Amino acid sequence: MPDPLIVDLFAGPGGLDVAAGWLGVLAVGIELDSDACATRKAAGLATVSGDVKAFRPADFPEARVLTGGPPCQTYTVAGGRDGGAGRRALKQVLDLADLMAESKNNKRKRAKVDAELAELAKAPGDKGRTGLVLEPLRWALTALREEQPYKAIVLEQVTTVMPVWEAYAEILEGEGYSVDTGVLRAEEYGVPQTRKRAVLIARYHGSATLPEKTHRPFRKKLTPAEEGRRPHVTMVDVLDRLAPFEVISNYGTGGDPKARGRRQHDEPAFTVTGKIRRNKVGPPGHPDADPRFDDAEAGQLQSFPRDYPWRGKDIPQQIGNAIPPLLGVHILAAALGLGNEARDAAVKKAIACGAAAPESAPLPAGHLSNGVEVQGLFPVQVASPIEQPV
Repeated sequence: MPDPLIVDLFAGPGGLDVAAGWLGVLAVGIELDSDACATRKAAGLATVSGDVKAFRPADFPEARVLTGGPPCQTYTVAGGRDGGAGRRALKQVLDLADLMAESKNNKRKRAKVDAELAELAKAPGDKGRTGLVLEPLRWALTALREEQPYKAIVLEQVTTVMPVWEAYAEILEGEGYSVDTGVLRAEEYGVPQTRKRAVLIARYHGSATLPEKTHRPFRKKLTPAEEGRRPHVTMVDVLDRLAPFEVISNYGTGGDPKARGRRQHDEPAFTVTGKIRRNKVGPPGHPDADPRFDDAEAGQLQSFPRDYPWRGKDIPQQIGNAIPPLLGVHILAAALGLGNEARDAAVKKAIACGAAAPESAPLPAGHLSNGVEVQGLFPVQVASPIEQPV
């Protein structure tokens, strides 16, 4: 395995790693789940099978970029139906983040962090999962302590993790990083799906900025600036299905299970989750008349290649947990300062292998991100857009 430029924590089936491949950037992923590892192996992605907690930056000495999407855990429970456990877990995580920052050069405090994480893991049903969101911070601080700081850090998760990323930002800024955080909408980057993700981009002694939006958001009222972007990409743009068809969500709208959401073929898909097979598909007025989305189609709605080699058990859950590779292209290109030329070449690769539609290509633009020129971190050689990504 070649020395990686990116070490990807909680790498899953490879969403961010596929994006890195399209950009011509080396990456290695750490993943514990055997099914996701089977998918990664079939896709030819560099993988270390194991628990992120068992490794440290020194195990990947050539990695200069840290990325990760820690699992969604107890503090993300929505609706207040957990008796306040989610809020308490979030407070514990934020307190531990502060203590972890204080312990960077203090062995006694690091031991206290370890003890509190072990205690947190004893909570009923937790099994050590709540503290996983702190692993990227542990890696970043360890690298700083060993005087090998990561040049860039990229993190993403569900929107309820934003308070954790904001706490990260404050800590990293105190260590010399420029940090930008925000909630990104996947359809604003050419993904044929409405999906919101909380994203953090940090650059060491540089300027960090979130990627510029290239497509319109999926909503009725648009600003003049949003009108100037490309239209959002739809389901029929990427799927080999005859229109018209509509999709009926398995989730109720407004909390009413009888009021199922509906999307038409010329609209983006609902957020792809591990329960996507429960969505009904059929001609308008005839729900479930057509076959439901299979794994390949679910993967395409996430912007994976049409023939991505899904393996193992519960493939829909693997797909639903992944970051859309096309969104990953925009995020990594911004984080590494690769410029729009490299970004657009990577998008062309996605289009060539059925992971995206021609409508996913951004409009011609300068080499700016959100109007701010970002210097590249590395001399990356972008491969031909007609090459396969995996």
